This record gives sequence, C-alpha cells and structure tokens, in this order.
Amino acid sequence: MSNSTDPGPGRRSLLQAAVAVPAAGAAATVLGAGTASAAPSSGPGVQGGRFDTESPRFALAVLPDTQYLFDADSADPQPLTATFQYLVSERAEANIAFMTHLGDVTEHGTEDEIELAADTFRTIHGKVPYSVLAGNHDIAGGTDDQRGDTAYLRAFGPKRFSGMPTFGGASPDGYNSYHVLRAADREWLVLALDWRASDKGLAWAQGVLDKHATLPTILTTHDIAWAGDDGEAHLSGNGQRLWDRIVRGNDQIFLALGGHYWPPGRTVLTNDAGHDVHVHITNYQDRYYGGAGMIRLYAFDMVRNVIDVETFAPWFLSRDPAKRTPLGAENLELTGSTDRFSLPIDFADRFEGFAPVVPPKPRPAHRVMPRGTVAYWRFDKDGLDGAGRPGSPVSAGTVARDLSGNGNDLAVRLLHTSAAEVLTWSGDHHVDQPAHASLRFDGGKQPDRGAILTTKPTAPLNGMKFRAGFTIETFIKLPEPFEGDHAWMGILSWEGRNGDAGKTTGWSKEEPTCSLNVTPERFLQFVLYPDVQDADPTSWSHALPVGRWTHIALVNDGRRTVMYVDGSKIARNPSQPATGIETMGKPFVIGGTQFAEKYGQGFYGWIGDTRIVDRALSPKDFMFPGE
Repeated sequence: MSNSTDPGPGRRSLLQAAVAVPAAGAAATVLGAGTASAAPSSGPGVQGGRFDTESPRFALAVLPDTQYLFDADSADPQPLTATFQYLVSERAEANIAFMTHLGDVTEHGTEDEIELAADTFRTIHGKVPYSVLAGNHDIAGGTDDQRGDTAYLRAFGPKRFSGMPTFGGASPDGYNSYHVLRAADREWLVLALDWRASDKGLAWAQGVLDKHATLPTILTTHDIAWAGDDGEAHLSGNGQRLWDRIVRGNDQIFLALGGHYWPPGRTVLTNDAGHDVHVHITNYQDRYYGGAGMIRLYAFDMVRNVIDVETFAPWFLSRDPAKRTPLGAENLELTGSTDRFSLPIDFADRFEGFAPVVPPKPRPAHRVMPRGTVAYWRFDKDGLDGAGRPGSPVSAGTVARDLSGNGNDLAVRLLHTSAAEVLTWSGDHHVDQPAHASLRFDGGKQPDRGAILTTKPTAPLNGMKFRAGFTIETFIKLPEPFEGDHAWMGILSWEGRNGDAGKTTGWSKEEPTCSLNVTPERFLQFVLYPDVQDADPTSWSHALPVGRWTHIALVNDGRRTVMYVDGSKIARNPSQPATGIETMGKPFVIGGTQFAEKYGQGFYGWIGDTRIVDRALSPKDFMFPGE
C-alpha cells in the first residue's frame, strides 16, 4: 500500500552532505546508555560539531518503526547505525536539535531484541538528544502504560534519559516522558506518549502541558492516524481519544506525529482555539529493508515561517553510488507529497494565543552609537521636533537632531509644490529598530513631489571623506500595494555632481557622488564615486519585498564596498577598489537623490533609524544584527 517513489531531479545540499556519512558498521565512539551525562544541547558533540540554539533555523529528526531491523535472528542494526552516524556527523551543518522515535523499536520486544536496539542507540547517545516511546511491538500490545516492568522499560525508561539536558521528566509508570529543547532562541516541548496512554497517563500529560503552558509543543506517539493511498490522514480510534482529551483543548500543540500505519499521510485539523494542528503519519517499515532506518527531517525556518520536510535513508546514501542496488537507489529519498513538502506556518501568529511575542523595547540612543558614530537620526520624540500623533504632517523646517552630538542635524524641506501631507510622522517600525517610530514619505512622479531631510550647509558630514571606511545603515519599508511609478527614487545621498569632482567613469557626470536608490524592479542600487579612485563601483540587491521592513547596511573597509540586506551579504557587490566618498562639502540627504543638482520625485514609503559610522562594522554590530 506504499506510495511510489520518484527520484528527485537533484539533491538538496543536506542530502549531498549525507554521502559523507561513514559506511554502516564503521567504528563509532559510544557512551553507556543511561550512565554517562550527555553533552549540552548547545555544546559540541563528539563528532557533530556545535548545535546553534540561537539560529532561527533548526531541524527535528523523526524516526519511525524500526522493528524489522530488530527481529529475532534476522536482526540487522547497520541501517540504524548509519542513520545515527548521519545525525551526529551532520548535527552542526543541519542544526539538528533533537531526534524522536515514534515507537515499535523492535518486532517482539524480547530481551535480546531490546538489548541489541539499546546497544545501537549508543551511537547517538550523548551526541544528539532524543526521545523514545513504546509501540505495540515493544510491549504487550493489549496493555496501556500501567503494564509494569518490561524489557523495554528497563532499557528505554527514564534512567536512560536522566543525563540528557533536554529531559524534563517521566510519568510515574515510566512509559511517558517529555523533553524541553532550546532552539531558535526559545524553548519547545516534545511530549512522548505511550502506545496506549491510560487515564493516569493523560492526566500526567495534561499536567506537563499546564506546567509549560507557553511552550510550542510537538506531540509524538505511536498510533494517532491512518491514511489511504491518497495520503489523506484520518484519526484512528486512539488518535481520536488523544485529540479529544489532550490535543484540541491545548492550543500549544501544533504538530502531532505518529507511526504504526502505512502508507504515510498528513492532514490539518482545527483545534478549539480555531488554530491549525498538523497531524502526520511517518512509517516506512513496508519498504525495502524494513525502511532501512529512514528518517524525516523537519527543518524549521523561523525567518521564512515554514517547516520544510524531507525523507531519506542515510544508509543508502552512505554507499558508493556505483555499488547501490536498484532497490537501494530507489529508496534513497522519497519525494511524494506525503514525504517531501513544506508547511507554511506564521509562528508568531500561531503561538500568539499561548506565548504572545513581547516586542523589544526601544533602545536609548547611547546604546546604539558605537565608536566612530558620526551621525545618528531617529524619528521618535527624542530625535524629531514635534513628533506626535501618527499620520500628523511633519512641516517644512522641522529638525531631526543628530543624536551623536556631532552637529549633523537634518531639516525638512518640501519638494516643488508638495503639500505638507507628503511627509507624516508614523509609529510604524522594524521590530528590531532601536526607535519605535519612522517617517512616512509620499513621494512620486507626474508631477514630481516629495519631501527630503538635509543637513545644513556647514554640517561636518557634508565634507567627510571616509577614507578609512564607513558603515551607512537605514531601515525602510515599501508600501503594499506599491502603487504608481517610483522608479529610481532615492533613499539617501550626498548632493552635487560627480563631474564637478573630476570623475569620468560613470553613467552620467550629473549623478551625485554617493546615492542609494530603488530601481524599477525594486532592486537597491548603491552608487559610489570614491574619493581616491576614478570609478563608480555599484552594488545591486535582489527585489525588495513590499509591506515589510528591510534593514540596509553599506559597509566599506577602505578597499571595497559590501551591501547587506537584513543582515545578509548580497551577491552583486563590486570588486572594484573604493576608498572613501567623494563628498564636496554638499549636504547629506534622506528621502531623495539629485540629478543635475535638481530633485525630481521623493521617496515613497517609510524610513526609520539611520546611522553613519566612520569605519567598517561587522554584521553583529549593525542596528539589526546579521550574519
């Protein structure tokens, strides 16, 4: 009843990395189960490098029914050993936070099978934290978690996990447990429930949820749903009981994973809070070599608001491609819609009901002015005269103070015959912006209109050359919908003509010597005429999103310039030398760019905190920390 497997057109980088996994059976450093303390989840593993608890991207590994690999005298642990070696060796690369086994570790639950399985788990023990729960083949299938002592409990009970930093505790019977992970700079709860949780077990689980009521929760159990060949999952009898007793009333459970049945499948259910709960079946025991220790990786991306899911067999991937059997090659990776897919989840919105995001407080100016700050402007009450009600016009002549104390104050000027409403005060801001305020510019063409903020003629910034380097940062947001023609509108610039500075290489001698602009495709263009070289090295970004704040940083180390967008270095940075900025004593401007010393349209959108430093900063020192 399994889904057919179609080889994908190419390997993801994660799968490419997997070919480096040591061959099954290779020697591995092992730790005694339940006796040695595990390495901290944020520390280096024995082989796998360092797991980054702060990165917004991490992975959860899911391992379903391995029972046919531990089946009496036909047992073969090598595929699972390869899977564990993969998780250890790739932990840092894939930022693997945790692995959860979904039950049916063994076929009969005998002492010999359990002992062999427990010994195999030593490959991962102390290197990647994990949970295990009992399936109906690991214990007497007709019993619940009050069954008492078993070989499974002795090998995979609380004693085994007590040294793990993620382990939170177990139910009194020992068959249900939970782990608390730190990943993406927050805590997550993994709840591992027995094949048949009793009323006592469910009461214990509810107590865990109550104690950790603000933690997003992944529920794992052996039997929760089944699916037909169409991949649509349906709650099983036990799954319905779990749904009614535990899942639907606890909004923090957003993902529920089970094995037991095949083929795999998935569905989305709506809980009592009106939110989605993703229910998935993961099981490959019906496939070649009993599934060969096949795993799923749930790759959480908190920036893109998505979980990318992929399913593959490290044991097959670790083999020389020339020596793979046809069935091994066929089962390298599963690419059907129930095995390789993406779940779009707005995490902040989904978790709002039980763990609302507390926005950062505004940061005072003195905390965001590193050594070498020559100018810093913000548009809250500390930085802008008369800042007040959102939507209120900012009149001509209004001053935005240079909070660095260097005398580079800006004054508002309306372009052409623009009305006062062309520039308004706003409380809108990037979540990580130091000041919780911005200016809303309503510039445009036909007729040209807009507003700019300029330094006074005697401002020190006007003639600074920045030969030792610079970092220019700003926050902007483009409106959604992005209406009208705003091609080549300016964000910031210095006034003047590069031709008057003797520059000969540019598109036009009428361009200013330094400007940051938006192209018709909404790409950023940073044009620089250096003080030392006769050149015009230009950086080009990707297309900017609309309706979302963007942080921009332009960094020059005295040799060349690099643009960063949202803390990430862009691709199209010039290799041309660039030393300094050919300023000519002309004003610095926010909100527009001259051509032939005249302004056309002004900027269209929001501009927030803007800072200039006279040296190259590393991304970690940006106002919005980056790479």
